[in-house]
Amino acid sequence: MTNIVNVKKENQIAYITMNRPDKLNALSRDLVSGVIEALKDAEADKTIKAVILSGAGKSFCSGGDIGSFKEAKTAADMLTYMKGATLLQQTIKELDKYVISAVHGYAAGAGFSLALASDFIVADKKAAFAISFKNIGLIPDLGLVKALAENVPHSLVKEWISSGAVISAEELHTRGLVNRLAEGELLKEATEFAKFIIDGPPLANKFVKYLVNNATELTNKTNDAQEMIMQTLLFHTVDHLEGVQAFFEKRAPKFEGK
Repeated sequence: MTNIVNVKKENQIAYITMNRPDKLNALSRDLVSGVIEALKDAEADKTIKAVILSGAGKSFCSGGDIGSFKEAKTAADMLTYMKGATLLQQTIKELDKYVISAVHGYAAGAGFSLALASDFIVADKKAAFAISFKNIGLIPDLGLVKALAENVPHSLVKEWISSGAVISAEELHTRGLVNRLAEGELLKEATEFAKFIIDGPPLANKFVKYLVNNATELTNKTNDAQEMIMQTLLFHTVDHLEGVQAFFEKRAPKFEGK
């Protein structure tokens, strides 16, 4: 893995840092593939329970890399780039572990998309989220329109997109899209936020993520059937037995993801 992505694993957390500070972590092809590789590595590592995604330098991510746009000489070239970038947000959503985006500076364009693709956002109180696509004659991508439309009134989503709005972390926190505002050291506060994940049952969390992320796609009957299957499987896990034993022993359970 190149140093365009830095990875540190500590206390059951994989810290993945986008490392193009001179470009405000714009999503070049190499950065996209590097983050995907790091996410898949964290998913395969049984010692990891959560991922914290952040950006080096002054901002979380400034969005798509305009330099990469210039390199795309044909529509086919652009489609290849878009497929890779879209795969990144899909990988975040489909990862079987929770992903926390730790946002400072700007999360602009596709950077905003990545933050919303994550399961949780911990943002510096002064951070801002920019929907800047209209400035270059484009529409939001990487799932941003859908993510906003599912959580914000449609008239406001249209206004934000078509005006190129810059939205404060505080406003998104008020609207429930940012989980926690950080006033101190961002990664420290993101790590503190992750405590409930680290202390929790990984297998149950995996199923919760799947059910919530697919809630609008599943019929009631399909959802009920999947809940029953998942619950039946969980009843036969070591973690469930540990949770029951800890309950009777009046102590905190120690879940291992087994």
